[in-house]
Amino acid sequence: MSELVRFSTAGSVDDGKSTLIGRLLYDTKTLFEDQLAAVERSSQRLGLAETNLALITDGLRAEREQGITIDVAYRYFATPRRKFIIADTPGHVQYTRNMVTGASTADAALILIDARKGIVEQSRRHAFIATLLRIPHLAVCVNKMDLVDYSQERFDEIKAEFEAFATRLEVADLTFIPMSALKGDNVVERSPSTDWYGGPTLLSYLEDLYIASDRNLVDCRFPVQYVIRPRDDVHHDYRGYAGQIAGGVWKTGDPVVVLPSGWETTIAAIDAPGGPVEEAYPTMSVVMRLSDDLDIGRGDMLARPGNQPLVTHDVEATVCWMVDKPLAPGSKYVLKHTTRQVRALVKDLRYRIDVNTTHRDETAQSLGLNEIGRVALRTTAPVMLDPYRRNRTTGSFILIDEATNTTAGAGLVLEAS
Repeated sequence: MSELVRFSTAGSVDDGKSTLIGRLLYDTKTLFEDQLAAVERSSQRLGLAETNLALITDGLRAEREQGITIDVAYRYFATPRRKFIIADTPGHVQYTRNMVTGASTADAALILIDARKGIVEQSRRHAFIATLLRIPHLAVCVNKMDLVDYSQERFDEIKAEFEAFATRLEVADLTFIPMSALKGDNVVERSPSTDWYGGPTLLSYLEDLYIASDRNLVDCRFPVQYVIRPRDDVHHDYRGYAGQIAGGVWKTGDPVVVLPSGWETTIAAIDAPGGPVEEAYPTMSVVMRLSDDLDIGRGDMLARPGNQPLVTHDVEATVCWMVDKPLAPGSKYVLKHTTRQVRALVKDLRYRIDVNTTHRDETAQSLGLNEIGRVALRTTAPVMLDPYRRNRTTGSFILIDEATNTTAGAGLVLEAS
C-alpha cells in the first residue's frame, strides 16, 4: 500500500503557492479534463493569455477575483510511489489561523519565497509557525527563479539569510530548492537552467521524504472514542473499545492501564477493519478488547502501566487565537483534547509572542485574533497529556466557545503540573 504524506504550503502573498500546487497537479497528470477546462474558462474570463494554474486551488470566487488564497484548500494527488494530501494555506497575515489549521497535521511544510523580494515578514511568520507546530521537515522553495535569470548568487543569498534566521528556531530537517512554478523548473522535472543545483526536484524530495521515524512508537497512547457492544445473539458477550492509535506499538497480551481511573488489565485481542491483528501502531483505527470488564467510556485513555501520560488539571500551553473576541484571564471555554471534553478556565496569560521577531511580551493582557501566546489553564476534570514536542496528538487541544460552539483557539501543550 502506498504511503500517505501530508504537506502544507506557506509564504507571503503572491509568492506562487497556488501556482506551485497547480503545476504539481498538472505535471503529474492528476487533473481531470473537466477541472482543467474550468480553469481555462476562468483564465479566459480574467483576460489571461495563458492558463493560470493557481486557479486550480483558489476555488472560492472571492479568491479568483482577488487573485489571493483565503481559505485552506486541500488537494489530493498520487504518484506510483506515494499518495499526497496538500494543504494550500493563505499568505495574508489576517489568515494566520487558517495557516495553523492547514499545517497542524502536516508531515512537511513548503515555505515559498519570491526570488526577487527575498525573505519578507510572512516568510519568517510561517517558518516560525511551522516549527512551533513541530512539522518535522521544512523545504524552502525559492520560486520565480526565471525572473532573476536563474541566478545562483541570488539563491545563495536567500539561503544564507534564511539559515541565519532558522538558528533561532527548532528546525529538524531543512532543504532549499530553486524553482519556477510558472515554468515548471525543478518542480517535477529537473531544470537545465539551474545546472549549478545538485539537489532534488520538489517531487523527488516529497517522494523520498522519510517520515516513518516522525511517529511516536515509544509512548503507547490510545484515546477511547466509542464503546462497541452489539448485544445480538452472535456477539452477546462482545465488548470492544474503538479509537485511533495515538502512539506506541500495541500487541495482544500487553499490559495496559486505564486513565484516569488507574485500573490495570491486559489486551485480549485487537480488531482492525480487515479482521484481528497481532499488533497496531499509529495511526491505525482499531478496536481493543480487554481481558477484564472495566468501566471505560469515551474520553478515557489506555496506556502502559510503566509509561503513562500526565493526568492533570493544570496545563501550560502555547495557544493560537482564532476568533475576534480576545482571550483574557478569567475566560472560560470547553477544552477538547483527543476524545475528551472538559471545561477550562484561563488562569493566566504568561506572554504574547511576536512571531516575526520571536520576542515575548510579558505585559500583554489578552490575545487577539491570529495572535499567539503562552497560557495557563485549569480544567474541571483531569486530562491525560504529553508535551506537544513528544506527541502531536496527545499534546494538542482546541478551545471551544460554549456560547457560539466555534473553535476559539488551538493549543500546544508545553508542560503540565
